[in-house]
Amino acid sequence: MNYEGVKQYLLNRLAKGLPKNLYYHGIDHTLDVLSSAEMYSEIEGFSEIDKIYLFTAAVFHDAGYLIRYTKNEDASAAIANLVLPKYGYDKESVVYINEVIRTTQMPQHPFDRVSAVLCDSDLDYLGRDDYFLKASNLRKELDEYGIHYSIEDWYELEVDFLKKHNYFTRSAYNLRNEKKLANLDMVIKLLEKIRV
Repeated sequence: MNYEGVKQYLLNRLAKGLPKNLYYHGIDHTLDVLSSAEMYSEIEGFSEIDKIYLFTAAVFHDAGYLIRYTKNEDASAAIANLVLPKYGYDKESVVYINEVIRTTQMPQHPFDRVSAVLCDSDLDYLGRDDYFLKASNLRKELDEYGIHYSIEDWYELEVDFLKKHNYFTRSAYNLRNEKKLANLDMVIKLLEKIRV
């Protein structure tokens, strides 16, 4: 499996082909998820083969945005089906990577350690200092695609999402949960200010 080759191919394709109004789901998000996946795979002590599966799924997980905005996970898997065999991935590996990619669809349902790390990496920002920037970019992107939220509705959505969200791995929980709860507290306070 030529992971480095397929990574370069797809990152180039994403850089050239993704719509410019993907303020959240652009190539920066893919690189961010990949970086988080690399970090968590080290903490979790992944084998080399599991790292290849994880990193490949991370690179491909939002490639579907090249084709369509909604239900992009299936489109991402379809792209992986076409591309991965050209880089030495056998059928069994492609099927597995597709299953891992699909677990990032909301609500997330990981089925093993690799998919759990991908799901945690996909939402790693919830427990980071750049949470508000990322959330703002997501709202702006949704607006571009005809999904409009008032600021009050957006904060209500974020409060609900942050309250329901749980990290799947111990490493993500230990690293991000405290900050995620602080971000939740801040969103609640902002919502209260709006409602006064």
